[in-house]
Amino acid sequence: MLVALGLVMVFSSSYLLGKEQFGNSFHFISRQILFCLFGISILLVLRLTKFEFWVRNAFVWQIFATILVLMTFVPGIGVVVKGSHRWIDVGPFHLQPGEILKYTTMLCSVHLFQNFVFWESKERMTYLAMLLGPPLILVFQPDFGMFMLCMMNIFFVAYMSSFPRKFFYSFLMLATVSCTIIMVAKPYRVQRLFAFMDPWQDPQNSGFQVIQSLLGFANGSWFGLGIGNSREKLFYLPEAHNDFILSVISEELGFIGFVGVLFLYMFFLYHGFKIATRVLEETRSLFALAAIFSIGFQALLNICVTVGLLPTKGLNLPFISYGGSSLVANFIVLGLYLSAISMRKVQQTRPI
Repeated sequence: MLVALGLVMVFSSSYLLGKEQFGNSFHFISRQILFCLFGISILLVLRLTKFEFWVRNAFVWQIFATILVLMTFVPGIGVVVKGSHRWIDVGPFHLQPGEILKYTTMLCSVHLFQNFVFWESKERMTYLAMLLGPPLILVFQPDFGMFMLCMMNIFFVAYMSSFPRKFFYSFLMLATVSCTIIMVAKPYRVQRLFAFMDPWQDPQNSGFQVIQSLLGFANGSWFGLGIGNSREKLFYLPEAHNDFILSVISEELGFIGFVGVLFLYMFFLYHGFKIATRVLEETRSLFALAAIFSIGFQALLNICVTVGLLPTKGLNLPFISYGGSSLVANFIVLGLYLSAISMRKVQQTRPI
C-alpha cells in the first residue's frame, strides 16, 4: 500500500517537472515503476536464499559497498549534484551507493556484535574498523543524513545484541561526541540547524524549503485539495517528488491523508517487529528487527523534517518518495528479512 500510494503521488508531484525538464510528463513515474518491478523481482529471489550466506559474507558486501561509495569521487564516474558526490553514473540511471552501504553496515553489525565475545582483540579491532570506516566516507560526500542513519543502525544492533554493555556505553559516548563535532564542523550544517528552529529568519535561503513544506500542510487543511491539485509542486517546493513528497500528500489529501500515511508505517512497524521477535534463532531475529527499525527510523526522520521538527537531511520517505536506489535497496533488505524469518528454515517460533 505504501508503494502504491508512492506511485500515485510521485506522478502527481512530478508530471509538471518532467514536462519542464525532459519534455515528458511520465519521465519520473515510468522510471519509478521500473525500479519498483526490479526491486520486487530481487525481493522474490532473495527470500528463497539462505540467510546464513549473507551474514557469513557480511564484510565482503561491506567492501563492495565501500568501493561503490569511493567511486562517487572518481571524475567521469561520480555525479556531482549541488556540490555533493553521492551518485555514480550507471548508463541511463544514477546509483546512490550510500543506500547500499546503509544496509551492508547493518548486516556487518549483526555479524560483528553477535560474535564479538568470541574473537580476539586483533579481530575485534579489524572488524570494527571495517564497520565504522566506510560510513565516515559519507561525511566527505557530504551526506550527513545517511551517515547518521548508518550510525543509528549500528547503535540499534549493538544494543539489541549480546554486545557487552560496558563497551556499548563507551562506544555510544565516543560516537555522540564525534557526531556532534562533525555536525558543527561545516557552517552550512550549523545554518540548517538554526534555520529549522526559525525558518522565517531566512525565508529566501536556508528556511525556504521548510516554509514551503509547512504551507503545503496548511493548504491541505482537513481533507486536502484533491489528487493533482497541489500548489506547492508548481515549482515552489524543491524536491516535491522526493524528500518533501509528504507535503504534497498532505496538501492533496489533507490531514486525513497525513494520518493515513502514519497509520501505514505504524502497521508496517508493528507487524514487522512482531514477526521478528517470534524467531528463536538470535542472529536471524536481530537482523529482522534491525531491518524494520532502519526503514521505520528513516521514515520518522523524513516526517520530522517535513513538519519542521528536524533540520533537512536529504533522506527520502521509504517506499513513497521518488528514487530508484532507495526503493530497490529497501526491497533488497525486505527480501533478506523474509529469508531471515522464513518458517521453512526456522521451524521453532515463540509466542508474543
